[in-house]
Amino acid sequence: AAAQRNVDYTDIHIPAGPRLGNKVIVAEHLHKAFGDRVLIDDLSFNLPRNGIVGVIGPNGVGKTTLFRGMLGFLKPLAGSISIDGCDMGAMTVREIARQVGYVPQSHTLPFAYSVIDVVTMGRVARIGAMASPSATDTAYARSCLEHLGIDFLADKLYTRISGGERQMVLIARALAQQPSILIMDEPTASLDYGNQVKVLRQISRLTDEGLAVVMTSHFPDHAFLASSKVGLITRKNVTFGAPDDVVTERSLRETYGVDVRIIEENLDDIGLLKSCVPVVRYRNDPA
Repeated sequence: AAAQRNVDYTDIHIPAGPRLGNKVIVAEHLHKAFGDRVLIDDLSFNLPRNGIVGVIGPNGVGKTTLFRGMLGFLKPLAGSISIDGCDMGAMTVREIARQVGYVPQSHTLPFAYSVIDVVTMGRVARIGAMASPSATDTAYARSCLEHLGIDFLADKLYTRISGGERQMVLIARALAQQPSILIMDEPTASLDYGNQVKVLRQISRLTDEGLAVVMTSHFPDHAFLASSKVGLITRKNVTFGAPDDVVTERSLRETYGVDVRIIEENLDDIGLLKSCVPVVRYRNDPA
């Protein structure tokens, strides 16, 4: 235990590889399909370092397909994705895992591992699939829990903690890879209101410390709360840009088929807040 406490935890968010310029991911003219159905056609975007790209859109339009491409699981039919100037098509699975951490929407383990063991699994990208983690790897995993303020969970069983706590543990596991990019699939799904805010706050803090984040969400409000850029994916096109430009009443109506009002309020101690409110008419109300 004494040896663990002497490990330097100050740069756990710093990726091992070199940093080239301000753009950590660049996608150019991507074309992806699922079977005979084209989901993404001629998509280009870049992910700035220290930024969050929020990806929103209805089900079945290609968000998961885009993620699979960014994780190296699905090669594009045309176009390319590069990380720090390196074409992902030329990178090995292990090289990608050292650059890109993945936080799934939900995760079920077949065995009742302790939380510290789950987080230590993230070290596989650094030590190899057949190697055993060292005391330093375990200490690093513990530091990731400390960094997120959940080190009190270390010895608890992963299967016995709450959904919000599990989501934070999955973020810690991804951090243990020492990535430069976090890919997060609906990180606030199924969480209560308080845990949603806590997770979003931690995501924002991690980008302030040097990580780039891409995350999907079914809550357009999250684009205003935590995103520096937004990708709105529909069945007709993909729009990337600043949240204020992309997330509008018109774009949400066209995307989801419901009327939405964007409410703005300027608070003295916070600044401008924006929120998306669906227009719901009750049965007896006039249309």
